[in-house]
Amino acid sequence: MIHIARLYALTFTFATLLTACGGAHDKPAAPAGPGGPGAAMPPPEVEVITVTAGSATLTQELPGRLQAYRTAQVRARVEGVVEKRLFQEGSEVKAGTSLFQINARTYKAAALAAKADFASARQIVERYKPLLEIKAVSQQEFDLAMTKAMQAEAALTRAEQDMEYAGVPAAISGRIGRALVTEGALVGKGEATLLATIEQLDPIYVNFTQPGADVLRLRQAIKSGKLRRAESAKLELLLEDGSIYPQPGRIFFTDMAADPSTGAVSLRAEFPNPQRELLPGMFVRVRFPEALADNAIRVPQRAVQAGPQGQFVMIVAPDGKAAPLPIKTGGMAGTDFIVSSGLKGGEQVIVNGLQKARPGASVKPVSEDRGQKTEDRKTLPVASGK
Repeated sequence: MIHIARLYALTFTFATLLTACGGAHDKPAAPAGPGGPGAAMPPPEVEVITVTAGSATLTQELPGRLQAYRTAQVRARVEGVVEKRLFQEGSEVKAGTSLFQINARTYKAAALAAKADFASARQIVERYKPLLEIKAVSQQEFDLAMTKAMQAEAALTRAEQDMEYAGVPAAISGRIGRALVTEGALVGKGEATLLATIEQLDPIYVNFTQPGADVLRLRQAIKSGKLRRAESAKLELLLEDGSIYPQPGRIFFTDMAADPSTGAVSLRAEFPNPQRELLPGMFVRVRFPEALADNAIRVPQRAVQAGPQGQFVMIVAPDGKAAPLPIKTGGMAGTDFIVSSGLKGGEQVIVNGLQKARPGASVKPVSEDRGQKTEDRKTLPVASGK
């Protein structure tokens, strides 16, 4: 009986220890803190600019096409068989450089004969000069000798030109294209065979047109004082991939009249092209200053959206929520839109993070320039006019 009593006592003691140990791990979980699973998500950050009114340079963008500054067709001026091509296709050539070698044996023989005839004719003239003074020859005989000498000189000049043309010299400096004939081809037989084309690429032209109505509208706005004439005449070139060509250009000429079929005025600009990056035939866009506007409000293109009701921008309202605001644009200032109505200045316009700015949703505005909170920075001047 004593052993059974001791067994019950040990069992009870062991059970009590287990209960005490388990209780240390069965405490209730602490409530979630501010950053726990039950907390609300913070408002998304959006980049904004605070628009202000200022002077701006109104610009115009028009499509254009590049054209070589000069183009020369290389043609065979003498008849013969092409013996050799003397240039590398697609290379730069200098004016006067021989491009092809046409069989010139016949022309060499003709040049030697013409040179001999001219020398003989000159000798006769020189011999007749003292004889004319003493009346040993008549004036008629002397004049006939002079005529023959002049004819021999002309024949020699033609023969020497034929010799030069057999080497097919380049008429201008520039980049030469592919050869249109091969060695062994007969050229110049009854026609001036086209052999290749040379194009001068530096500088290079851009041809484009401007609607006549735009020209008239601009002139009237400047005359009325709404706009001021732009001081700078430098042009920018936008390439097909959207990048800006680093070299500025200038207006080369403007037609004095509009095209009667389209009402557009033709213009030509000139751009330096030292690296030969611009090639004839490429499509580009020309951006040029038109006029200066005072008290203009401008916003980046990426901030302007279009909907069924027209154009609008998303702003951060005073309560910290995103809200759409209808606007109207009236021109361009570089890559920015000029806002003609809808913005008065001081509005925080969202320029990045528009996909997160749902109307009525709270957002956290951050300055686009330095990533600082807008309440910690000064107003961002976006209309510099420069």
